Amino acid sequence: MFDALSGEGIETRAVGGAVRNALLGLPVTEIDLATTAPPERVMALAEKAGLKAVPTGIDHGTVTIIADGVPFEVTTLRRDLETFGRHAKIAFTTSWEEDARRRDFTLNALYADRDGKLFDPLGGFADLASGRVRFIGEAEARIKEDYLRILRFFRFNAYYGKGELDPAGLKASVSLRGGLEQLSAERVGGELRRILDAPGAGRAVEALYDYGLLTGLLGGVPRLDRFERLIAIEATIGLTPNAAQRLAALAVFVAEDVARLGERLRLSNAEQAVLALGAGEGRDAALPEEAAAKAILYRLGSSTYQSYLLLAWAESGAPPDDRLWRLALTLPERWQAPCFPLRGNDIMALGELKGPEIGEALRRLEQEWIEGDFGFDRDQLLAKARTLISERH
Repeated sequence: MFDALSGEGIETRAVGGAVRNALLGLPVTEIDLATTAPPERVMALAEKAGLKAVPTGIDHGTVTIIADGVPFEVTTLRRDLETFGRHAKIAFTTSWEEDARRRDFTLNALYADRDGKLFDPLGGFADLASGRVRFIGEAEARIKEDYLRILRFFRFNAYYGKGELDPAGLKASVSLRGGLEQLSAERVGGELRRILDAPGAGRAVEALYDYGLLTGLLGGVPRLDRFERLIAIEATIGLTPNAAQRLAALAVFVAEDVARLGERLRLSNAEQAVLALGAGEGRDAALPEEAAAKAILYRLGSSTYQSYLLLAWAESGAPPDDRLWRLALTLPERWQAPCFPLRGNDIMALGELKGPEIGEALRRLEQEWIEGDFGFDRDQLLAKARTLISERH
């Protein structure tokens, strides 16, 4: 890729997240490139090298090049002539510093050439090393270009920040928080998910609450204690964070909260199903006995069972190293839920019952099977079905 976009006075460097994460020894999932070549030249050079080039944002200087099935976004260096919120009138440039100054944070304005040589025009490496998330230029001006940068400020702190939040960035984020109302639900929801997934989610969420942003984002009062207990449990056990699960712990009191958050943050049906587990209605925070845990696992499936139990554990106030809760969490590893032996056709073949009556009979028999610790076989259940039919007639 660098070979195709170098030489003849053209210089190309990796930029942003790939450089930042490489310096921190973190996984690099995608590589964005910046180049002094204008986009039409980038297209021509890529095609000359036998690479597929797609003009994904050519008016703004961005071309996507496919190499070995992997997409790379290549963007010509730019400078702003005028800004209109998220939109700007730009001009292409060959100045790396001009390009750097239009980015959001110093730790994202890092460049590296093909040999790994770092180019750091704005002191981003020092900020990255010290865990300081700092806006480029005046924080208020950068936020007014895109109010989502308020949430990005807290999100990048949740991933890379150490110590106190940058005072200038924090002050600007708080004073301009009303701008968050101008953002779409999709953009706010996407950024909040990333915050909740972050290693420092607890710190970021606490700051959002302390400085008056969190309640407005959620449209309700958060449950910080349950949220913090869930994070402690996950850390103790070594579980990967789950944004929907953490949101359930943080923001769901009753069933009505699920629909409100689903609309407010554009959550998927699957995410809302996880949120519903956090509602107090119909959920016992006490540690379930083994038989009750098996019934829950059978009804919910192993993945949802884990979320259910973790939220109940966090609700209970039991310590994150509680042995009995942890044992209950391992039930899917020790026991596989069986399949209910009967189907509607089995009840229909017995005669007498029709339509909704068949479904009702199945539900009653299945409940009796569950309460019997899943011990009744098919013949025993059919015998119970005959008894049930004779009692009805």
